[in-house]
Amino acid sequence: QGQLVESGGGLVQAGGSLRLSCAASGRTFSNYVMGWFRQAPGKEREFVALITRSGGSTYYADSVKGRFAISRDNAKNTGYLHLHSLKAEDTAVYYCAAGLVAAVQASAYSSWGQGTQVTVSS
Repeated sequence: QGQLVESGGGLVQAGGSLRLSCAASGRTFSNYVMGWFRQAPGKEREFVALITRSGGSTYYADSVKGRFAISRDNAKNTGYLHLHSLKAEDTAVYYCAAGLVAAVQASAYSSWGQGTQVTVSS
């Protein structure tokens, strides 16, 4: 089935930046759409961004558009989420996911990482 492992989370001040990474193993990474989701305490998991197999198309949630950027390096089997101009409301566990369809629904993704915590202090 393959494995996804996120890294790069941490504590950052409001207005700061982070880069999250998602390392894929046991699969042909370029065969899958990659998505990022997040879940804050007491809230449902929500879509953040997705990137198509080749990296040619991206899509963002309105709440992060213009601040976050998704990218991938298929040669390295790694995806990235660049977080800029962070706000306190961006605090959440961030998950990467792989699927066959470019969709905003979590149910469209069959493989998930364990998550990485991002905490933004105001």
